[in-house]
Amino acid sequence: MTSSRQVLSGKIALVLAVLWITSAALPVAAIDRGPYSLEILVDGIPLSEHAARGKTYIEATQDHEYSIRVTNHTARRIAVALSVDGLNTIDAKTTSAGKASKWILSPHQTITLDGWQTSSTTARRFFFTTEEESYGAWLGRASNLGIISAAVFRERLPEPAPIIRPNSREGGRTQGEKSKKDSAPPAPEAELSDDLAATGIGRELDHQVRQVRFESESSPAAVMELRYEYHETLVRLGVLPRPYAQRKRSLQRRERARGFEGMEFAPDPWR
Repeated sequence: MTSSRQVLSGKIALVLAVLWITSAALPVAAIDRGPYSLEILVDGIPLSEHAARGKTYIEATQDHEYSIRVTNHTARRIAVALSVDGLNTIDAKTTSAGKASKWILSPHQTITLDGWQTSSTTARRFFFTTEEESYGAWLGRASNLGIISAAVFRERLPEPAPIIRPNSREGGRTQGEKSKKDSAPPAPEAELSDDLAATGIGRELDHQVRQVRFESESSPAAVMELRYEYHETLVRLGVLPRPYAQRKRSLQRRERARGFEGMEFAPDPWR
């Protein structure tokens, strides 16, 4: 791998980071996923994904650090709003995807992010932990734990000059009242669990960033989401098979066990 400067962006100037660009061929599983891909890496290896309940799940391992790899398979520059537990990976804010600070990917580029961006030169590692010990709980924003989301915005192409006809008038817009959704109070925080997965903020590492300007389209071209849970929770959700059948077979084998078979002697390799 070689390091290179990379940009964060949105409709206004945003942050750009020094990211890792992969020059080697990507795994086939990632290439076949369409124009954009989102992967979670532990020790540099992508975690297996499990489709169930209309979602995609990965299995978390407590206290293990992880990285997020995003790939742009298209020939067009994109901006990616990336959130972990509902918190933007750049500024830890909770916003709409359109308003979020974003990472910029050039055509056919891959970036790997190892942690939360804490300054223009440093980040702190993502790692799997409990809800109670999560970064979201520390910030007091723990309503969206257990999900990693990436909203992809393509760069806005230059628009042709408008054709102005005589007596034409552009309709003005008036700003109405705030919607109920905007004015509603936030939902109360649920009681946090010490056996459900969430993401903590860990050790510090070097990760330089800078600001750039990027004009994005108004709507995302794609939204990718991964849910993560510990093994026991995935079993309870039905994402992974219950171990009962295997346990039953193991008990049956043990019930058939005998201390001795027929009279025999130890094999002699010299005969």
